[in-house]
Amino acid sequence: MENIRPGLRGEQTTTVTRALVASHLGSGGIDVYATPAMIALMEAAAVAAIDHLLPEGQASVGVELSVKHLAATPPGQRVRAQAEVTDVEGRRVTFAIRAWDEDELIGEGVHTRYVIDIERFLKKVQAKARPAPE
Repeated sequence: MENIRPGLRGEQTTTVTRALVASHLGSGGIDVYATPAMIALMEAAAVAAIDHLLPEGQASVGVELSVKHLAATPPGQRVRAQAEVTDVEGRRVTFAIRAWDEDELIGEGVHTRYVIDIERFLKKVQAKARPAPE
């Protein structure tokens, strides 16, 4: 974790397709880039900033998001998300997150991730597992 520090950045890009619009994802009835899709891209940017620096057997998981979706983006446009580490406290890493389409800033906020031991994490998840309904 000592190599995770403020200023580290990660980026991810996508093109707005039918699969990423609000009417398709059920987050609205209009064919514009969906807020849940933007948030997923922002989280992916945060993962890109730090996960490659973690030791084998560790990963980060998102635990908190505060996001404003500022502008609509039509299908066909490219969207770029950037996450910048702003604070590291123990296993908690905080990011400033932003997203732009080809014309303007479309989203911004704060995202928090925790660094976890994958094996220990999965044991806790498996302890909660129930048979799938038929």
